[in-house]
Amino acid sequence: MLIRSWDRGDEDEWRAWLAEGRDFGLLAANGGPGHGPVLVPTHFLLDADRGEILLHLAAPNPLLGAVRADPEVTLAVTDDYAFAPGHWRGEPGTPTSFYASVQFHATAVPVEDAAGKAEILNRQLAHFQPESPQLRVAPGEGELGRLLPGLTGLRLTIREVRAKFKYDDKKPAAEQYALAERLAGRARPLDAGARTQLLRRNARRTAPAVPGNRAPS
Repeated sequence: MLIRSWDRGDEDEWRAWLAEGRDFGLLAANGGPGHGPVLVPTHFLLDADRGEILLHLAAPNPLLGAVRADPEVTLAVTDDYAFAPGHWRGEPGTPTSFYASVQFHATAVPVEDAAGKAEILNRQLAHFQPESPQLRVAPGEGELGRLLPGLTGLRLTIREVRAKFKYDDKKPAAEQYALAERLAGRARPLDAGARTQLLRRNARRTAPAVPGNRAPS
């Protein structure tokens, strides 16, 4: 995706945004000759400190074959999007889309052994279902353990993170704030998330400088 200087997200920003509960994305792998990419919507577990992403798929999933042929993949998470009509944005009246998107370019390794798959599932359960700490997956034990042969784990080693927060930061701060109020007035189901990001980016731009923390000239 194209990232302009004014809508680039830094690491603290994308980490905080994902930590708010955004753990579902679109995983893309390269298809074979003559085919487009293989895409799979999926929950995932991000361990940013380790530089890895963990997930699992049903063993027959066609994405796994694509990964075995070419392990380079992209996982994209996109949210807080809204359409901004041209008459909101002043001259020349060009409409645009507001959205946040984080893309992880990674190398994927299938996890086939039962112990490795159980580890991935247990880490996912601890993240997604923390209210059930007693629920554990052990190979060959219980219903979950017996399901392991039908699953394949994926361990993604992150090579690059690209983050974009497209909320009109190139416009004067007052105009950006006015756009947030336009979203509040329209109040479509998806407008609230985009408005939150507009206001957050606007506040970051307009916050007073802290003495002694000036960037070097």
